[in-house]
Amino acid sequence: MDHLSAIRTFIEIADQGSLTRAAEVLDLSRAMVSRHLEGLEQWLGARLLHRTTRRVSLSDAGQEALPRLRQMLELASDVQAVTGARRTEPAGKLRLTTSLSFAVSNLTRAIVEFQSLYPRIEVELLTVDRTIDLVDERIDLAIRISNRLDDGVVARQIGTCRSVLCASPAYLERRGVPKRPEDLSAHECITHAFGSRAEYRLRKGGRSVSIAVRGSLSSNETSVLRAGALADAGIAMLPTYFVADELARGALVRLLPDHEPEVLGIHAVILSRQHQPRPLKLLIDFLAERFSSM
Repeated sequence: MDHLSAIRTFIEIADQGSLTRAAEVLDLSRAMVSRHLEGLEQWLGARLLHRTTRRVSLSDAGQEALPRLRQMLELASDVQAVTGARRTEPAGKLRLTTSLSFAVSNLTRAIVEFQSLYPRIEVELLTVDRTIDLVDERIDLAIRISNRLDDGVVARQIGTCRSVLCASPAYLERRGVPKRPEDLSAHECITHAFGSRAEYRLRKGGRSVSIAVRGSLSSNETSVLRAGALADAGIAMLPTYFVADELARGALVRLLPDHEPEVLGIHAVILSRQHQPRPLKLLIDFLAERFSSM
């Protein structure tokens, strides 16, 4: 944990009287503000705030700690100014790649939050619809969502991706609602274009089942699959984070809720585990914390 960032966050919460307002001032997500607070409380071994649904207030420990933490932050700033710490602040440029859908829905916001902590680290984010060679494309970090990485790939799992089977109400009215996994083989399914044979892998309790499916529309980009489902083209298996709004407003309907699609790993793929520049290690650690609650 970056202790100075956590201290800065706690002081802002105390000044604003709200986690939400502190997040706005610091330009962080509310979830990240909460994580900073929890990390600081664990580090100090004390609860710093009393929280209700409407407001926050300092605990006795928080009242004792606040002026001292202000002094620590001021002293740290003085030390940085005197020693020219800016010269040792993490700096550099990183080239990242991931899918368009994950970049739009999750990664871009995370990068912006990371750069608010490390403003001298530049990030170039490339969205691609294929697995690319990190060396040829001069990529420092690739974010891949899969359980089937190539042999020899150097990767660290930084999160998990849960999915749902879903379709539009109009499609279900026209074709009916599948009651069992086996019913899927009789439906139009919008699939990833990863080969000639498409299948959905589902799990209920301790039992796993793979269902071969077919359909007239396939794509290697998740946003296309979602667009197809919204256009009444069939049933799609989509990441929960990518269709949460559509499910909430009824534009898409979740199917077979007692059968969970295969949970995929979110992986940080790099060239070498031994030779990581400091900015790259900081980013991977940050993303692991950021995506741990997905």
